[in-house]
Amino acid sequence: MFGNATDQHDTPEGGHARVVVLGGTGFVGRHVCAAFRNEHNDVIAVSRHASPVPPGTRALALDLCATPPEELGRALTDGRPSVVVNAAGAVWAASEAQMAVANAELVRCLLDGLRTAAAPVRLVHLGSVNEYAPAHAGRPVHESTPTHPTTAYGQTKLRGTDLVLDAARRGDVDALVLRMANIAGPGSPAASLLGRVAHRLRLAAREGRAAEIRLTPLRAARDFVDATDAAAAVRAAARSAARARVVNIGSGRAVAVRSLVELLIKVSGVPAEIMEQPLPESAAATPPEFLEVDIRLARDLLGWTPRRSLEDAVADLWQDLPAPPA
Repeated sequence: MFGNATDQHDTPEGGHARVVVLGGTGFVGRHVCAAFRNEHNDVIAVSRHASPVPPGTRALALDLCATPPEELGRALTDGRPSVVVNAAGAVWAASEAQMAVANAELVRCLLDGLRTAAAPVRLVHLGSVNEYAPAHAGRPVHESTPTHPTTAYGQTKLRGTDLVLDAARRGDVDALVLRMANIAGPGSPAASLLGRVAHRLRLAAREGRAAEIRLTPLRAARDFVDATDAAAAVRAAARSAARARVVNIGSGRAVAVRSLVELLIKVSGVPAEIMEQPLPESAAATPPEFLEVDIRLARDLLGWTPRRSLEDAVADLWQDLPAPPA
């Protein structure tokens, strides 16, 4: 069982820690690995299949859902890591069944494994602000906002978060949940909005033509946070002694997704036309999606605030893509 200590988590001698990042070769996981690696920590990136990792990171191929709990516990806590970060999950281009496995069943298996570990380990679980009920324009979501997600992604992420919180409240695991807003930056998946637009712009630049970007109507306003800032929040959560609770991570403001797409086009310098597909009448009659995150608790509890702008995130995303041939 874990007490109510308020001191920050200690690190091994020399100030360095061993950090295990589940989903460490994915979009968010790569940024989390980089944040810990930049502090000269021993970083292990866990993925289902062997994948290349940058220098300074070690790769571990492990199927969390297919590994017996005792074996999983030993594999994840070998060398006594100070923290395990769960950045694994499925959203873009995933079926509901795939989301259920990656966002909920994987979490159950992870917790079963950590319960068998010989020594306790800090768990930082990355949830999603999509776990909340749909928001109304002008009303930021905060940690006490009801959780009634309407999408398969939000529902499966909520199941994973609930598993972590239940285990933490029982004292089975020392865990904190970060509910992350939309994350923008280098490596954005091609199936995501910004990733899709960036890849179409890059293809047009390669072919020496203007880009035609066909999208569903850009009516929404959402909270986007720079990937480097998001990873810094994970690092702050790992050091914090806060446990068995949720902390929102975002930029603290809703941004019209159309303006973000236009910003990416401007940064790219590629001539482009946005072509929005019409919505069905039933969908057109619904209010546009709005999501703004209240991040005051992150500031007060973790000492974290976002430092980078969305302009930084979009510029980094574009510059990270392979350049068109000369």
